[in-house]
Amino acid sequence: MNTINMCSMAQTVPGQGVLSAYQEQVRLVREELSDQFAVSVNRPSACDITHYHTINLRYFLTVPFVKLYGKTVGYVHFLPETLEDSLRLPKWFRPIFYRYVICFYKRMDSLVTVNPVFIDRLTAYGIDREKITYIPNFVDERTFSPLTSAQRRRARELFGLDADRFTVVCAGQLQTRKGVLDFAELARRMPQVQFVWAGGFSFGRMTEGYEEIRRLCKAPPENLHFPGILPREQMRAFYGMADVMLLPSYAELFPMTVLEAMSCGTPVVLRNLDIYPGILFDFYRKADSVDGFELLLLRMMSNPQEMALARRDASRGSAFYSRERIAKMWRQYYQNVLCGEEGAVFPAPAKRLIRL
Repeated sequence: MNTINMCSMAQTVPGQGVLSAYQEQVRLVREELSDQFAVSVNRPSACDITHYHTINLRYFLTVPFVKLYGKTVGYVHFLPETLEDSLRLPKWFRPIFYRYVICFYKRMDSLVTVNPVFIDRLTAYGIDREKITYIPNFVDERTFSPLTSAQRRRARELFGLDADRFTVVCAGQLQTRKGVLDFAELARRMPQVQFVWAGGFSFGRMTEGYEEIRRLCKAPPENLHFPGILPREQMRAFYGMADVMLLPSYAELFPMTVLEAMSCGTPVVLRNLDIYPGILFDFYRKADSVDGFELLLLRMMSNPQEMALARRDASRGSAFYSRERIAKMWRQYYQNVLCGEEGAVFPAPAKRLIRL
């Protein structure tokens, strides 16, 4: 039986999507591919495939030795430009760290990106297109599923919310890139709605916008709540209690929060970014600004038919990124890696083919 060593230090930084994606992918491979692959985590000995989920220096230094015995795979969760508005790095350190990120990716035999848009961006850094494969994120519907009406009311009460008030949630790190300040501005404009943001400063003072967002968290509008970083086992109740999940982020790859919310049957509203159409098709609602988000939310609040359609679209999105479909992709991918056939990109199907 072939062996895969999953290498990750994502657990050292709580409340980040990289950790959720890692946990889902490891469990998927262990449960669905166990007939062909034996999976270990951070194993010190050699394996047929070593899959790096994070880019820690200790992993970088082991690559030459690992390659003596097997193949290396790197997971692309970010690029230098996506870090620019996330971390407040010392000016002198940025170019060094950014070069390190790309150097790590170049050391891999094969790369996996969760968004096809990043294939061109990786090749622009001088990485061979044939080494890059697109496989989307997914979440397990056994963990994230819709709540009943009674469960929704109970969840809102547990979070200290009005059970009958229109509720908009978001989950993610508290940083400028995620659009936290726009989320707060919406709360100020829409006092009739309760807004909740689950997340924290995963990287502490290094977080971009730390001081301004910290002041906001200390004195938010009356209808804006910051419960902090929630345990993963509470996230189903968090998404399920919401009328809408709104992520006003300015830059993403493939947010796990979107998949988690859709799996709970919660309508998703996103900023109009070029990275979404190729992966989320018509499963979500979009706007370009705070004004646009406000108008969109007002329309959804006042139109039951629009809300019903938005819920149906979210459910279609969840079904499209099913556990079975993504498991088949990983099986084929790992088989290709073992045979030296990296780079078999899985194209995003045309919209007309994905009506469920």
